Amino acid sequence: MRKTLALVAALSCFAVSGRAATTDAEQTYDLLFKGGTLDAVSRDAELTYTREVRNAAKPEAAERDTGAIALSFEEGEAVVATLEFRQDGKHRNLGSFPASVGNPMIMVFYESVIRDMAETAGGSPFYIRNRVKEALVQPAEIETGEAEFGGETVATRTVTLRPFLDDPNRDRMMGFGDLELRVTMSDAVPGWYLSLVAEAPGEQGTEEGYVSALRFEQVTEQ
Repeated sequence: MRKTLALVAALSCFAVSGRAATTDAEQTYDLLFKGGTLDAVSRDAELTYTREVRNAAKPEAAERDTGAIALSFEEGEAVVATLEFRQDGKHRNLGSFPASVGNPMIMVFYESVIRDMAETAGGSPFYIRNRVKEALVQPAEIETGEAEFGGETVATRTVTLRPFLDDPNRDRMMGFGDLELRVTMSDAVPGWYLSLVAEAPGEQGTEEGYVSALRFEQVTEQ
């Protein structure tokens, strides 16, 4: 039986202090892809994240992709982190990754948004992926703040990317030209990532558009 630990992210109480700065390119990448973020997590533990998707243009896709993602460990010649998508009692393997590198949830986040954007706006996933990759190695906006987590107030950092802000094709992207990617991180959160949110307005700036929110929920001992 799994014993749920008292580590639930109360993201509804999330608050940013508003102190913003700009990272240099190397700092942006190092924050988002911080190494060793799984080193302190017990190999008998499971990290659970929720993914909630809203997509006015593709509501059936949003329903398909809303669920939970569980990260667990497998011992072998090297420890790997295995990801599993769960929805309505059904499980689907999302792949296994070297645990020593860091938390693979960051790649799941970006790749799922790239796929969603290509599926919704009809663009090339290769073009979209390349623009996102370029944004990952550019200076970016960072905010320091605080969040309620596990019944305590913890320090956070949020990196915001806008990969299509200056893209010459942005007017044909069905609102995704204004796509904003926000990753909130904290040393107090197992696995480093507290929330990973992608948001874009609908066509012609309407409020109904696209939101994909990955949030850390809990860690359980197996």
